Parts: sequence; C-alpha cells; structure tokens
Amino acid sequence: MPDETTVEEHDLVTDGDVLVGGQSTVEFGVRGVNVVAGERVRFGGDIEAEGDCRLDMWCEVDGNVLVGKDAYLGERVKVDGRLVVGGDLDIGDDVNIEEGFEANGWIVIRNPMPTVVFFMAYLAHLLQLGEEEEAKELADELTAEEEHPPVRIPRSAHVSDDAWRVSTPAEIGDDCRLHGNIRAREIEVGENNNLFGSLRAQGDVHVGPETKVHGDVTTRGGDVVVDEGALVLGDVSGDNVEIREGATVDGSIRATGEMRLASDVRREPE
Repeated sequence: MPDETTVEEHDLVTDGDVLVGGQSTVEFGVRGVNVVAGERVRFGGDIEAEGDCRLDMWCEVDGNVLVGKDAYLGERVKVDGRLVVGGDLDIGDDVNIEEGFEANGWIVIRNPMPTVVFFMAYLAHLLQLGEEEEAKELADELTAEEEHPPVRIPRSAHVSDDAWRVSTPAEIGDDCRLHGNIRAREIEVGENNNLFGSLRAQGDVHVGPETKVHGDVTTRGGDVVVDEGALVLGDVSGDNVEIREGATVDGSIRATGEMRLASDVRREPE
C-alpha cells in the first residue's frame, strides 16, 4: 500500500494506480488513476478510474464501472451496475453489463489481449519496424518511477473489512488509514498510520513511528519492532521483541527469545 492510501466508506482510495493480481477478491470498491485486474478478480463495489480500466476475463464487479479514459473488458466479465467510459471501449465476448453501458469514443467488440501480452507485443512490433527510439521511450515509461506508486494486490489475495490476506510480504506506506486484520508472510508498516485491526505474520513485523494499531501485533517465527511513538492497542509477541523509546503497548509483551525495552516505554494502566 503506497503512502496516503485510505479506506473510505468501503472504498479503497489512492492517488495512484490499482494493480490486482489474478484470482483475488477485493470486497471494496476502488478509486484510483488506472485500475488493472488479472483474470477472475472479484470487486465488491464500484470501480472509479480517472484514467484507463482493464479487467481481464471472468472478472466480476458488484457495482458500477466509471472510467475517465479507455476501458478494456475481457470475455465473460460481469458488471452488476452500469459501465460509463469517457474514451474508447474494447469489450470481449459474453460480457454481461446489467444496467447497460455508454462510451464517448469507439466501441469495439473483441477479446482484448492480457495487459502484459499487449505491451510485449507492441514493443516487439516497434522493434520489428526499426522504431528503436519509440520502443525505448515505451520501455522507459513502463519502468519509470511514478509520482504516486500504485497499490499492488498480489495474486490470490483476499481484501475485506475483516482481513487483508496475502501469501507474500506486505508493505504499508506512510499516512495510511486501513480497516481489517492484516495477514502476510512479513509486514512492514511506515509512519503515522492508523490501522483498525491486528497484524499477524509468519516472519518479521515492523511498526513504524507514530503509527497506531487497533489490535495485536504477533508473529509465528520472526521478530517484532515497535518504533518510536507508536501505539499498539493489544498484545505484542514474537521471537525477539524490541519496543523503542516513546512507544506505548496496551497489552502483554511476550518474547520467546530476547526482549529489549527502552527506558521510557509506556504501558497503559489496566
């Protein structure tokens, strides 16, 4: 999750793009610049994209899809609401849009190729034509650092108000406000976040400065670090536990190995 990502009234909101791996479930609506989802992704609310929106085959959207520029819907995509596109629309076979659609640009009925395949094919075509400079510009654009890094939800993830479950390491930026218990291989949390749920990992967990966690911070086989000024409204447990200066823990602190506490660590009265 990049900096300043928030969950607002069941919508995941970011100033950058939203990239969702295949076979994931996102029980929120999403609002971002460009929204790209792999095959068999399910969204539990509206999609609002300022730029483009690309949904691969068998995706489901439990709401409306509002797109500022172009939209690409693979075969058998299902939209329970209305599709509104500000630019062109590429749409595959057997797409079901319950409340109809409208587009201000061209409407082409075909099966759009997967996003990665499209870029690779376009790049190969430019090289075959000898357009090396244009191909280099395209490659540089794809690999350039963005002003607002995207939200990246890995393949087979499950994101909801109850829990955010991924089988990969999870990284949360600064100034985020998220709802749900976070479950991941490892968890890295930046500073000044407000997390309404617990953190649980198989490996290390790091809670950044001035971050507030409304729940437990635990790990099965890693270390826990709670940084300066952080507040944990629950228990903290891990192999080795370090609570740094100015942190507050409103619960028990358990370590199977080494425990390090700063001299002025605050414990809330029971």
